[in-house]
Amino acid sequence: MKIAENDPINVSNQLLQSLLEEIIQVQAFKGKWALIRAKLSDLHSQLADFADFPASTCNPLCLDLLHSISHSLSDAVFLARKCQTPNLTEGKLRTQSDVDSVLAKLDRHVKDSDILIKSGVLQGSVVSGGSSSKREAVRAESRNLITRLQIGSNEGKNSAMDSLLVLLQEDDKNVMIAVAQGVVPVLVRLLDSSSLEMKEKTVAAISRVSMVDSSKHVLIAEGLLLLNHLLRVLESGSGFAKEKACVALQALSFSKENARAIGSRGGISSLLEICQAGTPGSQAFAAGVLRNLAVFEEIGENFIEENAVLVLVGLAASGTALAQENAIAPPVRSLEVAVDLLRHLASSQVIAEKLVSDLFIVRLVEVLNCGVLAVRIAAAMAVYELGFNTKTRKEMGECGVIIPLIEMLDGKAVEDREAAGKALSRLVLYAGNKRIFRKDERGIVSTVQLLDPLIQNLDKKYPVSILASVVHSKKCRKQIIAAGACVHLKKLVEMNIDGAKKLLDGLGRRKFWGVFARP
Repeated sequence: MKIAENDPINVSNQLLQSLLEEIIQVQAFKGKWALIRAKLSDLHSQLADFADFPASTCNPLCLDLLHSISHSLSDAVFLARKCQTPNLTEGKLRTQSDVDSVLAKLDRHVKDSDILIKSGVLQGSVVSGGSSSKREAVRAESRNLITRLQIGSNEGKNSAMDSLLVLLQEDDKNVMIAVAQGVVPVLVRLLDSSSLEMKEKTVAAISRVSMVDSSKHVLIAEGLLLLNHLLRVLESGSGFAKEKACVALQALSFSKENARAIGSRGGISSLLEICQAGTPGSQAFAAGVLRNLAVFEEIGENFIEENAVLVLVGLAASGTALAQENAIAPPVRSLEVAVDLLRHLASSQVIAEKLVSDLFIVRLVEVLNCGVLAVRIAAAMAVYELGFNTKTRKEMGECGVIIPLIEMLDGKAVEDREAAGKALSRLVLYAGNKRIFRKDERGIVSTVQLLDPLIQNLDKKYPVSILASVVHSKKCRKQIIAAGACVHLKKLVEMNIDGAKKLLDGLGRRKFWGVFARP
């Protein structure tokens, strides 16, 4: 291929040959110049590769690199001439430092050239119209940005990161394309950046990738390296960076191995600090990570050691107040996640006892009256988990959880009603709670309504269990039959619902069959 005199590739090649000629005559630091000569051999091959790409001298990224190479080679030629005499005019130490600097620059150029050649951005393919061409355009842009993130100046890398964030935010398909082009390993390496701004933007990009389910496995494959970087951000990053790190950690904390790593590296402590002092948004995401960790019993001890229960109860308390005032989305979200997390923790008897002693039950009553559906459901499930023994059932009943749960039985959402029924089925196992339930006529009527087979996606065993606990009362039997339970129960028996036949028999033996059940 014929190359014009002003072609940057030709200029670099000429300077490279000049440098090789000068190196032959050097007298000082011969060992270091031998290393430089080896770098020049690699660089010579790469310049030949650049020449094979017709579009290389039109590519801004390639042009910038070629100009940098020419500049470094020119400096090296001048320095090699200085080293051709034993008397170093600028002193041995200064000259040695200059030689080391040239070696480092050439090493960087070789690595950058290798990245650029392998990236595919020099192919110069033309994109025509159509949806497939749009995807190809995104692929080409992704390759270009990924390459720019690895070579050139810090300013150029920062600009490339801005463009990448815009690309990723457009839609999930762009995220998948960028991931397929290899963006994740590059982002992970950039987390080592000395620039806080670049590190913050990198965390934001990683968090965006973590929000696309089909791309999560690529993040998980980065293992402890990525986890350690994100945990360091939790400790010392900005509020924005911490929030984005929590988003990414939510996607990574579903596996037991990662959850164990987060727990053993101080992650729980950092997450709890965010729950105490972070923004409402970051509190919700931090609590979400903790909720994922709480699924694994072996990590439960870490929660006790870090005094997590007190922090989360406090978060639930503050979130309840905000949710009752105006139902602002972030506070409600943090409240929902905090309550749901505590519900998971309550499945451990040791932690459940800690919850009871830290006045969580009192907070539950407030949360059960919250106007936000998801929060009420999480609270009702927490009641169910906490009702593992007579003592906690008694305490919850005395604190007033029965009445709000009865009110939830009439909720519009099936999930609301089922959660309340599930909680009550466990609470009424304590005689004192059974008496509270029987006194409120709404409880039996609403529970009977849940037996209706037409109400789908609702587990009938919970209302059956509640009614079975009070069927021995003559007054309650009348109420159950008058509310139409027999008609529903006959259908449930045919459906083989647990406990339905026994409850129906319990009603029949009392000779109330003469009372016509309401359809």
